[in-house]
Amino acid sequence: MVIRRPSDIVPSEITPQGLYRDRRAFLRSAGLLAVAAGTGGLLLPEPVTAAGAKLANLRKSPFSTTEEKTPYKDVTTYNNYYEFGTDKDEPAENAHALKTRPWTVVIEGEVKKSLTLDIDQLLKLAPLEERVYRMRCVEGWSMVIPWVGYSLSELIKRVQPTGNAKYVEFVTLADPKQMPGISYPVLKWPYVEGLRMDEAMNPLALLCVGLYGEVLPNQNGAPVRVVVPWKYGFKSGKSIVRIRFTATQPKTAWNVAQPSEYGFYSNVNPEVDHPRWSQAKERRIGEFGKRPTLMFNGYAQQVASLYAGMDLKKNF
Repeated sequence: MVIRRPSDIVPSEITPQGLYRDRRAFLRSAGLLAVAAGTGGLLLPEPVTAAGAKLANLRKSPFSTTEEKTPYKDVTTYNNYYEFGTDKDEPAENAHALKTRPWTVVIEGEVKKSLTLDIDQLLKLAPLEERVYRMRCVEGWSMVIPWVGYSLSELIKRVQPTGNAKYVEFVTLADPKQMPGISYPVLKWPYVEGLRMDEAMNPLALLCVGLYGEVLPNQNGAPVRVVVPWKYGFKSGKSIVRIRFTATQPKTAWNVAQPSEYGFYSNVNPEVDHPRWSQAKERRIGEFGKRPTLMFNGYAQQVASLYAGMDLKKNF
């Protein structure tokens, strides 16, 4: 693989992969687990462990779009996940090595109740919903994906943030033994993203454990990620191992690498161009032509009030 600088790694127009490569890794099952302190002390049923396993009893969400869903094969073979490679097909090729069980997420910082939760505890923390979201990549392409999860606010309320908590930081796993992309200086590892507290509490912000009614494939951020549909896709951190509540704005991966190109907020905004290309239009994967990019990716009614009075060109 040729090592590229961050400024060279954002191709704006790439044809989606037509060949579907099934790389599901069926990993060993875990036993019954007790929910950690602060989650009610309930005994969990046998956990769902296999990537691709069906997730039962999913609720439908009023936040879902009725637009046509992007085919599963494109959602799972056309990915940005640089820990597994910078080309769109490399995550599906390489992510099978990722071991998603056992997996724990540490929640700490400016909270009254720090927690360390197993992934299967997170699966049972709140009722799972299917949410069909528009997703827009900074490179100019988009998808419509039926994610599975629940509002991030459900987890946040459990840990009781203090008055000092102004931001939420998400830290991704960085393991060179499992992630070949870590060996290349594309970004400063581990990958870090963050949200302002009111953004994280917005009901659209999703703690995600699946897609298309199944456990998340590794290349899509297994076993747990966030999905923030009104922001460009790189804001939705994958394979999360740590959630930290902070008083100051986190130093996020792409903002550190190229601050003039990737702002902290990175809201989808057709009126704010990337320095090297327009953001006014997008190409939906599976379509030939381009369509206009919607302000906040079409979620203005739900999130525009978060940015009232802000200069969205300055705070891009």
